[in-house]
Amino acid sequence: MMNKIKLSVYLLLTTLSLLSVESQASSMPEEVTQFIQTNFSDTAQRKFLWLTGDKKQISSDILSHPYYKIRAPYWQAANANRSRSAKTLWVLEEIGKEKLITIGVVIEQQKIQSVRILKFRESRGWEVELPSFTEQFEGSQLNDSQQLTQSVDGISGATLSVRAVTNIARLALYLQTTLPNP
Repeated sequence: MMNKIKLSVYLLLTTLSLLSVESQASSMPEEVTQFIQTNFSDTAQRKFLWLTGDKKQISSDILSHPYYKIRAPYWQAANANRSRSAKTLWVLEEIGKEKLITIGVVIEQQKIQSVRILKFRESRGWEVELPSFTEQFEGSQLNDSQQLTQSVDGISGATLSVRAVTNIARLALYLQTTLPNP
């Protein structure tokens, strides 16, 4: 009898812990949800691009270190055919000085439409959140050397945050080029 009770409690706790992990994995931060809703209708679908092979190597070259995740999340309209020219929204993260900065990048026709700082965790360099900084990326493309076609003015005291945002903009543009082009 005691073994049945122990087994029942164990199964109940295991089930509850699995449900908790599943619900945490499916939830997104409010900033990300709002950014998606601002740029897409309700039909946006979350997709993932696996960073393997050449994608992994070139991503590492762009960031000067390996990206810390094996796949990159992006969103496209439900009716989009997952092509390079379709409007996509990327949510990527990079370390500024010590902590992650969550950055949203919207790309259409291989040009940046918008860059937004979705979550800034650093104690310094917050100026990268200002529209006067992020608007510099609009219309930028990636050239053959994986650099932006437009220069981005730095911010005194925020060099590492500026570098993080710039590198993520470059990475998002590169990842966009790896999508199939039907």
